[in-house]
Amino acid sequence: MKTLNILYFFLFLIVAPQVINAQDQIIKRNQEIISCKIKEIGSAEIKYTMTDYSPDVIFSIEKDKVSKVIFEDGKELTFNVSMTDPGNYEGQFNNAVKADFIAPLTGNFTISYERSLKVSRSIEATLGIIGLGIDPNDNNPAGVFTKFGYKFIKDPDFYLQGMRYAHILKGGYFKPEIAIAAYSRDFEEYDYTKPPGQEYYVERKDIFSVALLLNFGKQWVVDNSFLVDFYSGIGYGFDNNDGGYHYGYSTASSNVPITFSAGLKVGWLFK
Repeated sequence: MKTLNILYFFLFLIVAPQVINAQDQIIKRNQEIISCKIKEIGSAEIKYTMTDYSPDVIFSIEKDKVSKVIFEDGKELTFNVSMTDPGNYEGQFNNAVKADFIAPLTGNFTISYERSLKVSRSIEATLGIIGLGIDPNDNNPAGVFTKFGYKFIKDPDFYLQGMRYAHILKGGYFKPEIAIAAYSRDFEEYDYTKPPGQEYYVERKDIFSVALLLNFGKQWVVDNSFLVDFYSGIGYGFDNNDGGYHYGYSTASSNVPITFSAGLKVGWLFK
């Protein structure tokens, strides 16, 4: 019995300090650890006391500065920054179909599909049907162009506690994009060897073009159902026709392969 009591005594000496010193831990996003006793976890901050101070002294820390808390019993809670927390955007539609409002006036019909991947990030694919629209110069174009881009939606210039996006697809953005066009159309050519009145003739050519664009734009979302997207872009482009308008973008020339794009899209959101 005496030996058993001695064992209990030594076991108490080992376990007691751990029980007495057992505390909750707040792990900050910069990996700093705060050992404390958590009193309250609110919607915006965590309140706690520390053993080095009176229990009447209540400390607090913004939840956005905390990655997780570990309670003295080993249970854990993790936290997301409110700006990028997916839970703050539940119920918002993250898919959109858009049509270029100006495209039919320039000889094509353009439709885009955008999908949000996560807060402030989305992808967008575009298909343009060349020839489906007004043809003021009687070029009789026929073909397609396609674009694929990755969109970075702009964060605020400064951050306030609890700030979040009004909508996951709304705001200014930067979108790198690759574009490819393949079509044919009529060109009016001039032949000096032909007699007067017959110098001009029409030749149909096949055009292929590829471009890399950097687009800057802004997208407005109304009532989680309707959107307006305005953008312009600049980049490099190449084709087999020494430049020109490729319906989704324009290239200066083969010697100066600068490419420009612009558009105004309207669309609808859905789940």
